[in-house]
Amino acid sequence: MRFVPHQVYFQEDALSYPLGRELFARFSRQGTGMVVVPKGSPIRACEGLSPEQAYLSAKRTLVVAVRRALRFQTCKPSAHYQLPLVSGCPGLCEYCYLQTTLGPRPYVRVYVNTDEILEAADRHIRERAPETTVFEGAATSDPMSVEEYTGSVARAVAFFASRPHGRFRLATKYCAVEGILDVVHRRRTRVRFSINTDRAIAQFERGTPALEERLAAARKVAGAGYPVGFLVAPVIAYPGWQGEYRSLVRGLVGSVQERAEPDLTFEVISHRFTRRAKSLICGRHPDSALPMNEGERCPVRGRFGYVKFVYPKAVIDSMKSLFEEEIRRCFPAAAIEYVI
Repeated sequence: MRFVPHQVYFQEDALSYPLGRELFARFSRQGTGMVVVPKGSPIRACEGLSPEQAYLSAKRTLVVAVRRALRFQTCKPSAHYQLPLVSGCPGLCEYCYLQTTLGPRPYVRVYVNTDEILEAADRHIRERAPETTVFEGAATSDPMSVEEYTGSVARAVAFFASRPHGRFRLATKYCAVEGILDVVHRRRTRVRFSINTDRAIAQFERGTPALEERLAAARKVAGAGYPVGFLVAPVIAYPGWQGEYRSLVRGLVGSVQERAEPDLTFEVISHRFTRRAKSLICGRHPDSALPMNEGERCPVRGRFGYVKFVYPKAVIDSMKSLFEEEIRRCFPAAAIEYVI
């Protein structure tokens, strides 16, 4: 499944970079609608639209920009820093935390100053050396969804291969991995594939590849020698969830070669939401069946002070037992990083 933007906005200064000019020429040849906006000017692709229409319009809009903030945000607990190669994602996943993180205009934004971004990463690495510094490439995006346009993941992989004290990790639902398969990586990049049950994907992850496509991509990446992982998220306690998630884990057997299993990782995240996210989701997906009944959840204050609604302890404990039992049975050599 490819992302083909309906319209492309170019920040004027992005055209002073080779990638910006390359993308401008590419979309010109394709006849895609394009707008060049002066530096600092807002993108107005969503003006006058309803929340649902604005959301869909933004998800079909590519913004080609220059990343100006080159002191990266922290990304605890999974990494030391974010690596902002891309912002946003074309997927229509109803539960996604980017619903709130990116605000009312969740455009797919790519940055053309990749070299400057990697130079900033190098400074962060040197500041912490000889300790290893880990960067997360999918904190506010799915960079593989636009890799055919940017090549930025491949460049990041090559960069970290030459940095003994740096490590790169990213999560993706997308499958166009061919561009990174022949890149020298020295096993310093881990690619995790975000997966869910067929029912959850069909109902809540519109605009993303099917499970089998993701697993096929995982086999390719593992076959190229990369460390890989599976991110099961979010786990949704719908009727019959136990059997379907048990089948999901069992169905992963054979998804990576046996020799890759000792370095295989699992991360499992239960569904949760905030009131702000719930409000945005209901506006953008008015027919959503996402379970967000606050009376069936427990309010918990997050580390940034906001309240999120999580499953009761009994449900979380059931999820932990199920995933730990099934993963250890099917992949005894794999590492379970967390089940939350």
